[in-house]
Amino acid sequence: MVKYKEDWYKLYHVHYQQYPDDCIENIYWLEKAVQADFCNPQFADIKIETEKEWEKYRYLFQMHINLKLIEQHLRLGRIYDKKCIYFYDAPWKDEYLNNMQKALSCYQAGLYYWQEAKVWCEKANAASFNFLFITGKQNWEDERERIANGDLDYEKMLKRKISRLEKNIKELNEMDKKY
Repeated sequence: MVKYKEDWYKLYHVHYQQYPDDCIENIYWLEKAVQADFCNPQFADIKIETEKEWEKYRYLFQMHINLKLIEQHLRLGRIYDKKCIYFYDAPWKDEYLNNMQKALSCYQAGLYYWQEAKVWCEKANAASFNFLFITGKQNWEDERERIANGDLDYEKMLKRKISRLEKNIKELNEMDKKY
């Protein structure tokens, strides 16, 4: 039975070749994980010995799930994104616009999850956790550190993609006037 965050997270998987349905399925599993409760600490994915470890584990887990949601939205958006507009794209303008709107909504959703990830990262960076590291989930600790020092900044990437996409949408909409 799938009931807890950890159970829902185990359903998340990345295919070598990800199609839109695969991304949407992963987003569904991760969204369910965000909404679910945590299991008992003795059944967590790693060994939890203190209440402080349990608290930090929960913050890191929430942060990690939000980062995975961003990645899935980026993958889904990339499928629909048209990076460059050419003069010969005019006959398919409506289809390109429809796809670019889908990509735009994916990237904008990613911005929401980035704000959430930063909130959880900030909680995991509290002074009370200064010398506490969840070594069983070192990659989560690495993500937390990269967010804290600015090496991992999905906001910058997403805003750049949104800006480029809005420019391309504008360019496509102006095609009727030129051609």
